[in-house]
Formats: sequence, structure tokens, C-alpha cells
Amino acid sequence: MSFEIHTSGAPKAAIDEVVPRLVGELIASRITNGDPTVWGESAEAEAAVRLGWVDAVSVSRPLVPEIVALRDELAAKGVTRVVLAGMGGSSLAPEVISQTAGIDVTILDSTSPGQVLAAIDAGLSDVVLVVSSKSGSTVETDSQRRTFETAFRDIGIDPVERIVVVTDPGSPLDASAREAGYRVFNADPNVGGRYSALTAFGLVPSGLAGVDVAELLDEAEATLLQVAIDSPENPALLLGAAIAASRQSPDGPRRDKLGLITDGTHIVGLPDWIEQLVAESTGKEGTGILPVVLLPVSPEVDSRPADLQLVRLVDDADEFHLRERHPGEILVSGTLGAQFLVWEYATAIAGHLLGINPFDQPDVESAKVAARGLLDARPAPAPAAFEQDGVEVRASDPALLASRTIAGVLDALWARLPEDGYVSIQAYVDRLEMPQLQGLRELVAADSGRPTTFGWGPRFLHSTGQYHKGGPAQGVFLQILERTDVDLEIPGRPFTFGQLIEAQAAGDAGVLAAHGRPVVTLTITEPQDDVLDLFEAAQ
Repeated sequence: MSFEIHTSGAPKAAIDEVVPRLVGELIASRITNGDPTVWGESAEAEAAVRLGWVDAVSVSRPLVPEIVALRDELAAKGVTRVVLAGMGGSSLAPEVISQTAGIDVTILDSTSPGQVLAAIDAGLSDVVLVVSSKSGSTVETDSQRRTFETAFRDIGIDPVERIVVVTDPGSPLDASAREAGYRVFNADPNVGGRYSALTAFGLVPSGLAGVDVAELLDEAEATLLQVAIDSPENPALLLGAAIAASRQSPDGPRRDKLGLITDGTHIVGLPDWIEQLVAESTGKEGTGILPVVLLPVSPEVDSRPADLQLVRLVDDADEFHLRERHPGEILVSGTLGAQFLVWEYATAIAGHLLGINPFDQPDVESAKVAARGLLDARPAPAPAAFEQDGVEVRASDPALLASRTIAGVLDALWARLPEDGYVSIQAYVDRLEMPQLQGLRELVAADSGRPTTFGWGPRFLHSTGQYHKGGPAQGVFLQILERTDVDLEIPGRPFTFGQLIEAQAAGDAGVLAAHGRPVVTLTITEPQDDVLDLFEAAQ
């Protein structure tokens, strides 16, 4: 079998309770047949145009020879490196696919000026830029495209020869790219971005880089029958029930946080893709499932918060269960293509169980609107409440600042956590220069005593950002920004990358505060030195 799941304890009890009902309601076959009524009347119109992913394997097959032909054509010209400009599902799926295959793709899913410059300064003589945007109007991707067009021209390369576009038919980008003469791959418009792993968005950049995308589709196809039928053995029904209906006790509240652990599997980075799929699909109307990407040694794995359900991604779920006992966990194994398909089905099934529409993202636009407003006005940043060791400190509520120390402010922020709360760390920095910042997650989880997520900004705005605003009001938020002299103009735009990422951080902070979510913002002014101070404060 291409996908295996093993459960015990609470998730097994959820499966035993819920799966017979799902089978009786024919949920799997109804989803497979494109029935938009599965999620209720209010979701029907949206679901009617968002179920194309169930047919992605067959729809995407004709793309494979086109991708291979273009790859060979580019290689004959010495163009062998792929840079991908995309956000959310448009970048996370190709990142998992390429990393798992051991093939290098430069993922440009940031507006950090240093990160954009690094992608250009690495050299363009052998680069093809894949521009991926479903809507065709994503500000980050549009800005990256404009910058690369200019950079190509500056060294005497016609951008038409080096830019490939992936977008929905009829989008603004589709029209402008075709008019400019770019090679365009159209994706299925009836697939939302986070469900697009097996469409052109996942396949084109990966295939151009050298991944065998036909094999990926074969892996998914081998799982189609498993997930399509109304059977108690359907792995998508089992997984959907386990993640959406697992309870802290037989009569207790639902476990609404999902700890994702990679333990020995050859698949690289899958938890990040699952995070954006599950969080954006379920985090709305005051409910949802919050994925928390963990290490096998993370504090949450030892402390086992009652509201956290652990999922362990392993090479062989049945063999792993026999070898190592992890009671109460969900053990999952499978090929990458199978993982994509089963998690998509399971997330849609979880939406049915939660009574929400898993295909919309009603709160994502609010942060974009706020950022656009700040870009138009470009007000001066609010003065810092205080500065410690080169780190500027600001907060949405002055009461959080009473201690006048970073450690004290963090303690005050943790004190705002409800019993079922979580901490969200959001790093709007050049992660190529500060990759160690991600280690802050482990320290904060230990210090706060609660599940802690970490997101690189502005990438997470296109995924977990939906959960932060639309999900349960349980979170407290720690933004980390950087003050840097590095900046980069965006051709044809009245703002720079530095101004854009600053507006995105400030806009999201404002929206979170308006939703009653506490926000602390720490701005690093000397990155290499101040990161150490942050680590000390978090301990």
C-alpha cells in the first residue's frame, strides 16, 4: 500500500466513533464525485469550483511531456537552475518535492530585500525564473518578477527566454505574460492554491529542476482507489477523523492542535506543507486545527499538552509501531504523492466534521488590505517603547511593556495565554542570514509552556495567517523584524522591498490587535549580535 496509518488511544477512539458515520454518509465517494453539498449550504457555491484537485492526477498528466520538453530545451542552452517566485502553496509544494528528490530549487517566497538580492547575486546566466501565482496579482510574486525582469535585461538577457509563468487561465498575469511572449502553463482554476501540489503549481518548477514528476503522479494514482471509496479502511477517512475529532478525554474538548513530527522519513519538509494546508483550510469561524511543526526532541513532545494531538511521519507506520511504542499518536507513512493526496482528502473531510468551508480564506485579505494602506500612506514607524541591547520593543497593549525588559515583556505576553493557548513567532527577516532564528521556537515553547509555531514572514500570511485571525482566539504573537541598510527598488512601484515587508508586518500586527490578539514586536538592529540577546531573553 502506498499510504499507511496506525493509531491508538484518543485518535483511535475518534476513528471508531466517527468513521462509520462518514462511511454511511458516503463522504469519500461524494468528494471524489465533486459533490459540493458535503460542507453545507453556505459552502456550496465555493466548493462547486474548488474540487478540481480530486482529478489532479489525470488532468496533470498531459503537462509532463511539456515540462520535460521545456527542461530539455533550456538545458540545451545551458539553463539548468530554477528560481521559484511564489507564495503559500505555490512555493511549499515544490519545496517539498525538490528537497525530497535531492534537487536544488531556489525558493523565493520572501520580500526581504536581502533575500531577493541573494537570489540575483548568485548569478543569472544559467537561471530560469518560474513565476507562480494563482490569482496573478500576488504583490510579493509580482514584485519579484519585476525585479528579475530588470536584472535579466541589465546583463543582456531577454526575460522572455528566462521566465516561465504558472497561473490560472484568464488571470491578470495570464493576460500580461502572454502579451509579453512568456511561456505560460495554466493550472486548473477549480483548485485552490493550498490544494495545488499535484497541479502545474507543484509540477512545473519541480519538473524543470529535474524531478521525475511522472513518478510523483504515479505515487498519487496508486492511492486514488484507497481514498475514493466509502470503506472503513479508507486512510483519508481515518486521518480526517483522527485529526478533527480526537478528544482530550472521552467527554472532553477536542484536541485542536496538531503536532507534526518527522521521524526518519525520507520525505523532507512535509510538515510545512501540511501546516499551510490544514491551518488555512480549517482556521475560521472561531474553530480549526492548528498544526505545530515539531522536532522529535521538542518540549511539546515531552510535556504532551492535553490539547495537542501528535502525528509522527515515519518510513513504515506498521513496522515503526512494532519497533517503538508511541501510545496515543497518529503514525503515518507513504510516498510523497500519496501523502499529498491523502492529506488533501483528510483536510476536506476534517472541514466537513468541523462544519466549516475548507476552501475559502475569509481572513487572509484583511492583512493584505492593511499592508496596502500602509504602503499608500507610508507613515513613520511608531517609536519604540524602549530599546534593550539593540532590540527595539513595541507592543499592541502598553500594559505588556511595564517591566521595561525583553524578558519581562515576554513573560507578560505568556501570561496572556489561556489554558488552551498557543504562541506564534513570526520572523520578518532575511532567513538566509538568520536561519538560527528558527531555534527560538524551542526556547519559547519551553519558556511559555504552550505549543509554539514559527513562521517566516510574509510567507505564513498566505497560510497560517488565516488561522491566526479566523481560528479560536487563543494565540499570542511575537513578531521579529530587522532594521537593515540593505534595500532594493521594485521596478515600476513607488515602494521598495524594505518598505513592503515592513508594511506587511505592521499591517498584520494591526489586524491581529483589532481582533483582540496580543502582539509584541521586537526589531533587531544588529542582527548577528541581537539574535543572541533574544535567545537569552527567551530562556
